[in-house]
Amino acid sequence: MRQHLRRICLLLAAASSFGKSSALAADADHGADLAKRWCASCHVVANGQATASADVPSFASVARRPDFSPERLAFFLLDPHPKMPNFPLSRTEAGDIAAYIGSLR
Repeated sequence: MRQHLRRICLLLAAASSFGKSSALAADADHGADLAKRWCASCHVVANGQATASADVPSFASVARRPDFSPERLAFFLLDPHPKMPNFPLSRTEAGDIAAYIGSLR
């Protein structure tokens, strides 16, 4: 529980400093390319994808969550949860992937 609260605090702090201009400057097309390369082995990242892990959410379902925020998601991707592989994403790449997921709404 303490780890969960720490993560929430980090997400809120980052979301306030990430800024709206970062989300507007993000490249969803580049994010789609990154997602297909790095994320598709576990997540359904695009329509027509045939296989993915059963216990992880599709990118479309993440985008449809009522509390979805590209800024929070980008920060989350920079500090992933333990079940997720540690990909060395830059802030720009994390923002691009988050923008792509947001485009699936």
